[in-house]
Amino acid sequence: GGHQAQTEPKNELHSAAAPVSPSVTEAGAAPDDAGPIAGGVPALRHALEGLNRPEAIRLLREEQALRGVLAGMTQEEKVGQLFFVRCPAQNVSQKITAWHLGGVLLFTRDYKTAGEEWLSADAFTKKLADYQAAAIGDSGIPLFIGSDEEGGTVTRASRNPNLFAKRSPSPQQLLRSGGMDTLLAETTAFNERLLAYGVNVNFAPVCDVSVDANDFIHARSFGQDAAATADYIGRVTAAMNGTGIGCVLKHFPGYGNNVDTHTGIAIDSRPYTQFEAEDLLPFRAGIDAGAPFVLVSHNVIECMDGSLPASLSPAVHETLRSLGFSGIALTDDLAMDAVAAYAKNGSAAVLAVLAGNDMIVTTDFETQIPQVLAAVKNGTIPEETLDAACLRILRVKLQLGLLEV
Repeated sequence: GGHQAQTEPKNELHSAAAPVSPSVTEAGAAPDDAGPIAGGVPALRHALEGLNRPEAIRLLREEQALRGVLAGMTQEEKVGQLFFVRCPAQNVSQKITAWHLGGVLLFTRDYKTAGEEWLSADAFTKKLADYQAAAIGDSGIPLFIGSDEEGGTVTRASRNPNLFAKRSPSPQQLLRSGGMDTLLAETTAFNERLLAYGVNVNFAPVCDVSVDANDFIHARSFGQDAAATADYIGRVTAAMNGTGIGCVLKHFPGYGNNVDTHTGIAIDSRPYTQFEAEDLLPFRAGIDAGAPFVLVSHNVIECMDGSLPASLSPAVHETLRSLGFSGIALTDDLAMDAVAAYAKNGSAAVLAVLAGNDMIVTTDFETQIPQVLAAVKNGTIPEETLDAACLRILRVKLQLGLLEV
């Protein structure tokens, strides 16, 4: 059963929209039956500010329709939506259906055949279309299909010569070769093509500020100071949004000169004033430009929360939301070593949801989905928390044109 029934415009949508007047933008009134979904109403109020009446009505109708989709979902379907998983090595369509997955993240192996040959453009496009068909056939909710396409050292798709004529250069390389115009034009063309193949989320741009070539993150960063990086992030976010792909600002709240958290825990002891003056600026620029996703790092940010990695810290997520972000907050990969020490009994995913993440990036979803489901059933994770996350996910799927309501 899909959600076709829920997504038809219902009669109450029209009645809910009828009393809308200019006062709705001041009061930020959601329809009375909207329900107390945390994060929903402030986001709605923010979105309604300054809108003319037809736009306000359209937004309220969309919000009502999304709540209709949510109301038609089982608990299992809601929990599955929270997981943006590393694409499994086999039986992908079956696992998408069995676990009601919200997204799959592609790695280099997913661009190849079982025999290690690069897939043709047609075969790759068909494979992703089959994944979408599995999701839509199961819950009626399309998948996010993601790939790490920063350019330079971090690219999967452009390694496949059947998809792209050349390896995608890094932002710093593009800037050196042709300035900002070339950088934005190349980024736009690349993401348009990526989306045409069926990849609808690009885990880029890197917002970390790094001016020291010795920093772990330097080659992947813009390589300039906070103000220049923020200017670039604002522009590149707008360019990526223009293609219709979902971009991911990372690695919140900023890597600085830290070590690689794939291999261990990085402790960041810089003062909050430095984050405010530097690291947060590019994130703010990307959020203001309408980025739908922010990825949170595994660094321990002592000035915000000295006891937990940022990805598992409610305080860090409060800082993110204080910047006006109402999109999807997601973790860096929970399979990384940095997280293992903090997750008792393998419940990293439960901690991640409680911290304020809407989606969890992980390899280990077949263990973690049952853990999150059990935590919802026993009240550890409140139903409102699950619903708020799920609603943000549905909202972005609608914004990206994946979901129709």
